[in-house]
Amino acid sequence: QVQLVESGGGLVQPGGSLRLSCAASGSIFSISVMGWYRQAPGKERELVAALTSGGTTNYSDSVKGRFTISRDNAKNTVYLQMDSLKLEDTAVYYCNVEGVATNSRGSSYGMNYWGKGTLVTVSS
Repeated sequence: QVQLVESGGGLVQPGGSLRLSCAASGSIFSISVMGWYRQAPGKERELVAALTSGGTTNYSDSVKGRFTISRDNAKNTVYLQMDSLKLEDTAVYYCNVEGVATNSRGSSYGMNYWGKGTLVTVSS
């Protein structure tokens, strides 16, 4: 089993900053992609940013230049630095991890896990 623990959400004023963290633990063999998605009220979940093990990043156009994704491979942790926050950034942010894990028998399987989400509220 693999667990994802997110932290760092909260209330911030427009123009402010927040940093989200997501730590993955458990029977992880390798991680290929770590990313952040968000879901605003009444909207579908959308990609915010993703980072591959090779260092390739992918950002939503709406956050380019304001958000930065990074990871600590040794800690299996991904971060999302969010600057110049806007009202429309308000959403529940979810961590996602793709890669390979091992089961109790030692067999490997492809994994795709989601965190429980952390709420980011941008409001004056």
